[in-house]
Amino acid sequence: MIVSLDHLQLALPAGKEDDMRAFYCDLLGCAEVAKPDALAGRGGFWAQAGDLQLHFGVDPDFKPAGKAHPAFVVADIDDLAARLSDAGHAVAWDDKLPDVRRFFIADAVGNRIEIIAA
Repeated sequence: MIVSLDHLQLALPAGKEDDMRAFYCDLLGCAEVAKPDALAGRGGFWAQAGDLQLHFGVDPDFKPAGKAHPAFVVADIDDLAARLSDAGHAVAWDDKLPDVRRFFIADAVGNRIEIIAA
């Protein structure tokens, strides 16, 4: 039986680590954490968001995730939407769930991401 979530892995194409760092660390506020030495040579990077670790791994056959996606809960959804929009990322608000404020966005390499208001 599952007792917790250890980490979430998202794929990226080789050479796009800096673009993904800018999106997840600079815009979303994640903190980069050191990868174990045994994994450091594989490319990618790791980050921390609250209690959740995010692992960004290089996929040589990368295709952005268009349906599967993580959903992140944020404290100030309007501020984040404005920052993302100002940085050139298209914010797509969604009102299909009547009691949930949320939007979808593509990360720096096109992976689908859901943002939900706390």
